[in-house]
Amino acid sequence: MRTAAVIHLDALASNIENIKKRLGKSTQLIAVIKGDAYGHGIRGIYPTMKAAGIRKYAVAVWEEGRELREAGAQDEDIYLLGDTWDDQLPELIRWKLIPAVFSVETAARINQLAAEAGTVHPVDIAIDTGMSRIGFPAGEKAVESVRLISEMKNLQIIGAFTHFSRADEPDGASMRRQLSRYEDTLIRLHEAGIHIPLAHVANSPAILLWPEAQLDAVRGGDALFGLCPVDRELWPAMGLKEVMTWHTHVAMVKTVPAGTEVGYGGTFVTERETRIATIPVGFADGYSRRLSNLGWVTIRGEKAPIIGRVCMDQFMVDVTEIPDTQRGDIVDLLGGKMTILDMAELLDQNVDEIVSMVSKRVPRLYVKEEEI
Repeated sequence: MRTAAVIHLDALASNIENIKKRLGKSTQLIAVIKGDAYGHGIRGIYPTMKAAGIRKYAVAVWEEGRELREAGAQDEDIYLLGDTWDDQLPELIRWKLIPAVFSVETAARINQLAAEAGTVHPVDIAIDTGMSRIGFPAGEKAVESVRLISEMKNLQIIGAFTHFSRADEPDGASMRRQLSRYEDTLIRLHEAGIHIPLAHVANSPAILLWPEAQLDAVRGGDALFGLCPVDRELWPAMGLKEVMTWHTHVAMVKTVPAGTEVGYGGTFVTERETRIATIPVGFADGYSRRLSNLGWVTIRGEKAPIIGRVCMDQFMVDVTEIPDTQRGDIVDLLGGKMTILDMAELLDQNVDEIVSMVSKRVPRLYVKEEEI
C-alpha cells in the first residue's frame, strides 16, 4: 500500500472513557464527528463509539448525518450544528436529523414539511452569545422568535445550544460571559413558558477546563480524537491520545553530489554529498506544501528533514544521517517524531486542520493495538 492513515481504535475508546469520567452523573456526551469525524472517517469510528455507549452525535451538514445513519446509527439522536439550505430541508425529515434552528422562517418550512409527512420533528435552538456566527441573539431578543417556533404544531423544541469562541483561554473570562448570556436567555424563555429540555454549551476545551459549563450535555469533538484544544503546557496532564497516525514508505534512494538542486524551483541546493529518499506522498494527499524545506519525517526512528518543495504526489528528504535507508522502509508522516500537535505548531495551524486535510485518496486503516 502506497500510504495509509492508521486509526487507533483503542486510543479512541480510551479518550471516550477519559472524557466520560470528567462528566457529572446527569450530563450526557454528544460526540461531534463533523468533517468526516475530523478526517478519521465516520463509518470507521462509529462502531467504537456505539460500543462505548454514545447515543447522541453532532455533525455539521445533513450529508454527514445521512452517512452516520447508513453506517448503522438508526435510533441515535443526530444534531446538525450548521445550516441546511432550503431545498435540502426535506432530507432532515427523511434521515431524522435534528437541525440547528436560528430563523423563524426556516422553522416554519420544517414545520410544513413535518406536517406533510405526518410527523412532529425535533429542533435544536441556536443562541448567539458572542461567537457572532449562527443563532438568535441572546437575551430578550430571542424570546419572541423562540415563542413563535414553540407554537408550531409539527415541531418539538428538544434543546438549545450556544458555542464558546474562547473556552481555551486559561482565565475563562470570555467563556463565563457567554455562559451567563446563555443562562439568562434560558431563564427568560422559562418565564415565557418555553421549556428547554436539553441545555448544551460546552465544547472540547470547556469539557477539559470548565466543569461549570457541563449543564445537561457537552459536545466533545477534537478531544475525542486526541487533538489538543488547550494550551500545550496543559495538554500532557489531560491523558488523551492522538488517534491518527500516517505512514508511507521510501520509494527510491539516491546519492547526489554537492551543488545539486532538489525539486521544483531549485529551492534547496545540497552543500555536501547527500543521500536523498523520495517519499510517494504529496499535497494531493493532504501533506501540506508549506512543509517544504521546513518539516521532517521519521525513518528508522530518526528525523529526516524535507528538502525542496513538496510536490503534488511526492517529496524528498535528506537521509544522509540515516545511512541504511532503503526502498520500502516505513516512513512516519504523523507519529514517530512528528505528532499532529508538532505539525500544527510548525505550520501555525489548528490541529483539526492537520487531520481534516488528509485527503480521501489516503486509505484509513482501523486497528486495535493487538492487531498491530
